[in-house]
Amino acid sequence: MRLIESGGVRLAFYEDGDPGNPTILLVHGYPDTHRVWDELVERLRDRFHVARYDVRGAGDSTAPRGPGGYAFDHLAADLAAVLDAIGKPRVHLVGHDWGSIQGWDALGRPGLRTRLASFTGFGGPGADQIAHFMRHAGPLRVADQSLRSWYIGLFQTPVLPELAWRRFFPRLLARTLRRTDGVGPRPGHPARTLLADGRNGIGLYRDALSRRLAHPGDPAVEVPVQIIAATRDPFVSPALARSLTRWPARAWYRRVAAGHWIQRSHPDTVARMVGEFVAHLEGAPPARELRRARVRTGGRAYADHLVVVTGAGSGIGRATARAFAAHGADVVCADRDVAAAQQVATEIARLCRGGAVPYEVDVGDAAQMATFARWVRDHHGVPDVVVNNAGIAVSGPFMEHRLDDWRRTLDVNRWGVVHGCRLFARQMIERGEGGHLVNIASLAAFVPTTSLSAYSAAKAAVKTLGDCLRAELAGYGIGVSTVCPGFVSTAIARNTTYVGTDRRAAAERALRRRAYPPERVAAHVLRAVRRNRAVVPVNAEGRLGYVLSRLSPGAIRAITRISGVLASGTRNPGVGR
Repeated sequence: MRLIESGGVRLAFYEDGDPGNPTILLVHGYPDTHRVWDELVERLRDRFHVARYDVRGAGDSTAPRGPGGYAFDHLAADLAAVLDAIGKPRVHLVGHDWGSIQGWDALGRPGLRTRLASFTGFGGPGADQIAHFMRHAGPLRVADQSLRSWYIGLFQTPVLPELAWRRFFPRLLARTLRRTDGVGPRPGHPARTLLADGRNGIGLYRDALSRRLAHPGDPAVEVPVQIIAATRDPFVSPALARSLTRWPARAWYRRVAAGHWIQRSHPDTVARMVGEFVAHLEGAPPARELRRARVRTGGRAYADHLVVVTGAGSGIGRATARAFAAHGADVVCADRDVAAAQQVATEIARLCRGGAVPYEVDVGDAAQMATFARWVRDHHGVPDVVVNNAGIAVSGPFMEHRLDDWRRTLDVNRWGVVHGCRLFARQMIERGEGGHLVNIASLAAFVPTTSLSAYSAAKAAVKTLGDCLRAELAGYGIGVSTVCPGFVSTAIARNTTYVGTDRRAAAERALRRRAYPPERVAAHVLRAVRRNRAVVPVNAEGRLGYVLSRLSPGAIRAITRISGVLASGTRNPGVGR
C-alpha cells in the first residue's frame, strides 16, 4: 500500500502480483472500499498484476473538502493519478457499481481512453448510457429501472440520507448482501469505515450523477468492453444492462445468475471472465464462452454454443443435432450406435459447416455417462445446451412385460435423463454462466397407453423431473424444458420391442400415415431453448392430450380405457381406473 496525491486528496493504492504481467486495475463502488475485491485478487494475482485503490472519501483515502469534490472531473483526475503510479502505457480496467459508472466516464475522455486496453463493467451503467436509456426506452422499462433507482432521489435531498446512514442503511446493506447475493459480512467487507464512507459517498450522486444525467454526452465508446450482467441485481434492470451493448465498438455480454456483489458471491466465475477477456486482448485465443459472448449483428443464433444431443443417431435426435448445427452450434452427437452418430456428424460437417463429433455411450449406464460428461468438459468445454433424447420402447400388455423389459426401459428413458441432467447441470452450475437442459418426453407422459405401461411410466417421470429441476435450477440461470411429441415419423416403431402380440407392421403404417417429420420436433426444441419454455407439447395430438390431461383427467382415463378395450378386443371394467 502507498498513498497517491490527487487534487487535494490522498488515495490509498494497493498492488498484488508480478508488475511484469498485464495489469488489471479494479475500481470499487459505493459504499465499498478496495477490500470488496479480496476474493477476486486472490484468484487473479498469480497471472496478472492487480492494482486497486480506495476512491476519494472511502476507506483509507481522504475526503475532499467543499462542494463539488465528487464531480466526474475529479474522479477522472484520480484515475489518471493512479495510472501514472502504475506506470504502464495501458491497463485493463474493471469497475463495479460506482467504479463501473466511473469507468464508463473514463472511456469517453480523450486523456484516459487511450490508456485503457479494455474495460469490464458490472453493477453500474455509465451516466451517459443511463440518460439515453431513460429517454428512449419504453415506459415499462423506464418505470422498472426508476423503481430500482429509488435511492438516487433520496440522495439528492439534504440531511435525510445522512440520517439514514446513522439509522438503518448499514442493516439494509447487510440484509441485501444476504438476500440477493447469499453472502454475509466478512473481515474487510463491509469496511470498518462504512458509516463515514456512506456519508461521504453521497456526494457522488449530488455532484456527479445528477449533473451528468441532466446534460449527458455521447454514449458511444471505442475501447473494447465486457459487460457482466447479474440477473438478480436489485439496482440494475436486465433491460438497462442489455442496452449497454449497443455503445462499444466491440462488446462482449455475459450473464451471471447472481445479485449485485457478484465478485463476492461468484468470485471464480468473475475471475474467469475477467481473465479470459484480458488474456484474449493480450493475444491469447478466445475461450468458447468468450466467443459466444461477443455481440454481433446478423450472426447465427447458436454460434459458438456447444450442444450435446443423446440418441443423435436417428429420428428426433438426428434432426435436433442438425438443427442446432444449422444455427451455428458445435454439436456432440452421442448414441449407442456410434456408426449412426458418425454418419450424423459427417452430415453436419457437409451440410451445416458446423463442428460435430460422435461419441458412443449407453445413457442408461451411470459409469459410461460419467465418463462421457468428463470427456465433453475436458475436450470441448461445458455445454450450453444438453438434449436428453435417447429412448427405447417396449410395447404390449403389462403382464407380458418381463422384469428385464422394465429395467431396460427405465434405465434408458428415465435414468438416462437423470444422468444427463445431474452430470451436465453440475458442470453448468460450476461454470456460473447458466445453460439449458432439454428432456424429450412424450405424449405418453400425460396420456397413458395400455400397451406402453413401462414407456409411459418412464416418460411421466421425465416430465415430473423436468418440473422439479426447472424450479431448482432457475436460481443458477439454467433453463429446463420438457418436450412432449405426439406421433412422429421416426424409426421408433421399427425399433420397439413387442411382447405378447407383434404389432410392428401396424405401428409403422400408422406413423407413416401421420407424416409428422422429426425436423418439426427439432424446431420446437430450438424454440423451447430460446424462449425458455417449461413444457412443450408437440403436434395436434400432443397439444390436445396435454390440455385434456389438465382440464379433465377423467376424460383421459376414459380414452385410455376405451382404446385398451378396442386394441385387445376384450372388456375389462377395471382397465384405466
